[in-house]
Formats: sequence, structure tokens, C-alpha cells
Amino acid sequence: MVEFIGREAELQNLHEMLQENNQVVIAAIAGMGGLGKTELALQYAMAHREIYKGGICWLLAKSGDVGIQIVQFARTHIDLNPPEGLDVLAQVQYWFRHWREGDVLLVLDDLGEYQQVKPYLPASSSRFKVLITTRQHLGASIKELSLDVLQSEAALELLKSFFKDTPQRIEQELTVANQLCEWLGYLPLGLELVGRYLARKQDLSLTEMLRRLEKKRLEQSALVKPEADMTAQRGVLAAFELSWQELEDRDKQLGCLLSLFAVAPISWKLVEQCLPEEDEEELEEIRDDTLLKLHLLQRKGEGIYQLHPLLREFFQYKLTGLEQAEEFKRSLCRIIVAVAQYIPDSPTLEQISQMSLLASTT
Repeated sequence: MVEFIGREAELQNLHEMLQENNQVVIAAIAGMGGLGKTELALQYAMAHREIYKGGICWLLAKSGDVGIQIVQFARTHIDLNPPEGLDVLAQVQYWFRHWREGDVLLVLDDLGEYQQVKPYLPASSSRFKVLITTRQHLGASIKELSLDVLQSEAALELLKSFFKDTPQRIEQELTVANQLCEWLGYLPLGLELVGRYLARKQDLSLTEMLRRLEKKRLEQSALVKPEADMTAQRGVLAAFELSWQELEDRDKQLGCLLSLFAVAPISWKLVEQCLPEEDEEELEEIRDDTLLKLHLLQRKGEGIYQLHPLLREFFQYKLTGLEQAEEFKRSLCRIIVAVAQYIPDSPTLEQISQMSLLASTT
């Protein structure tokens, strides 16, 4: 079994959120694909199963039949028959009114649209706790645990956990191991996939693994296919593809443009300068209501934003098939030239740092 590393504080915070004595407590674990949202929910359910004496009901929210899943769970685990002739929603409401004693945990895994499942959630009783995993911000009315990547130390520990029988492989290439963690952006899914891949290929060095990743990027086989016993059911590319499918064309174009910037915080003013024909408010709407909402972009400060390294790789992967790709590259080059004109012959470290925000690998 893979060790659960680096999420102790999040587990405690989640428990505190769910134990508040409101009528119905709803909490969401939110974040980009690959952070381990489902795994965190699973670990929470296992760690606290003794307090949910009314049962733990795990629902696959993405399937769209949450009401039917609740009815099937109740029929299987609760010895009670609802009156005949009730539709699914009425049956769900009946089950909630007559649910057996004790606190109940309802887990809605991988939720897309909250409004679609809201009618099927309990309307009252503080003994019902609803835990949602989602790639979206669901709104201010729902308590949110915003999940981030692992700290560098925890990321290295997770990678090491796959080498318990051969710890020398990590120790001999410790610097490269840290470079691997950094290249993967400390993303739990990427770390687990690469860790398992290396564990299977005992003659493969970490140096060679890093070289292969740098060559084939997200299409490298280590990142493509999860093993059967993993909680995650998709590789990194497929996990990001789910969010891509929710984007409109203009959302996709902005994400691809952002991928041309370096793996560093991006000044939004530079983005606007790259798209001088676009309305500034419309760009803000795409940024705030789509990319940020879906956790495809992070706000790092006032007017400063950043893509996760693997999301940047993903958007660059998509950029190759985008009609506007060359136009975006030319636009960024134009901005680089304009900014460079203000750089003196002997630039300061601060000026060099500012220029590095524009550096691109393309």
C-alpha cells in the first residue's frame, strides 16, 4: 500500500470543518487534477469511520445519477421500504427522513455542477455530513479546503516510499530525485506514477528517468497509465483533459498563451499587452470565472498569476494544434523586444529577474 504522506494538516482541517454543528454540513476538497482529492477523502473516511455510525455513502458524482446511487445504497444497507409510486427524488428524501441512527457521511467524488446534485442532498439534520471532491470553486456558501501541491520535503518522502527495498537508488541520486520532484511540480499523481514506474524498472536510473520526461514530456509512458491498485484512475494527461473539455475556445486560447511564459509568476499586464485587441474585462472574466474557478491557474499576488509546471506542459501540448499558436508566439516576442529596450547594458539582478518572467522554452 502506498503511504499517505504530507496531508496530515489537511486531514485535521477537514475533520474540523465537517464536525461543525450546523443543520447539514457541506465541505469541499477543491483543486486541480492530480492533487489527490479523492485519496484525501478516502483517507478521511477510513480514519473516522467509527464516528459515522449511520454509514458512509460514497457517490460517483460525475456519473450524473447521484439520486439513483443514494436509493441503491439505502436499499442495500437500510432495512426499510419507501411507499410505492415515488420518483427518485421523493425516494431520496424519504430515505433521508428515515435513515438509521448515527452520523452519516455522504461523499460526492469528482463533482462537476453542484446545482445538479443539490436537490438530492439532505435538507436538514446536523448528523448528515457531505464531503465533496471537485476541480471547481463551488461558491462562498460551501466550506472549501483548497488543496495545493506537496511541500518539497513531503514530495521527496513520497518518492522515497517506492524504494523501501532499494533505498540506495534514491540516496545515490538524491540531487536528481529532488530535480524529479521539482519537474513534476510536487504533484502527488505525477510523483506516484513516476515512483511506481521506477519501482517496476529496477535498472532505470533517476537521471535517465528525468531525461525521458524532459524529452517526451506528458506523453512519457510513466505519466500515462496508472496501475490497477491506484486510487487515481487516469494518467496526468487524461486528468488534465477532463478540465480541458470544460473550456470554451477562448478559455483554451488564453491557457495556451499563458503556457508560452516561463515557469514563473506572470504579470497580468504582460498578458494584456500580448492581446491588445482583446477587451480587458473579457480577459478578466476568462481568467477569474474559468481558469481560476477550475484551478487551472493560480493567483500569486496582486496582478500576478502562475501555471503549475505540468499544467504549463499540458497547455503547450495543446498549443501545437491551436490555429493561433504562431500569432501568440509572435505577440510574446514583440513584448519581449519592447521590454528589452528598457534594459540597460549593465542590468541589475532585479531587472534580470523581471525579464526572466518572459522567458519561454518555445
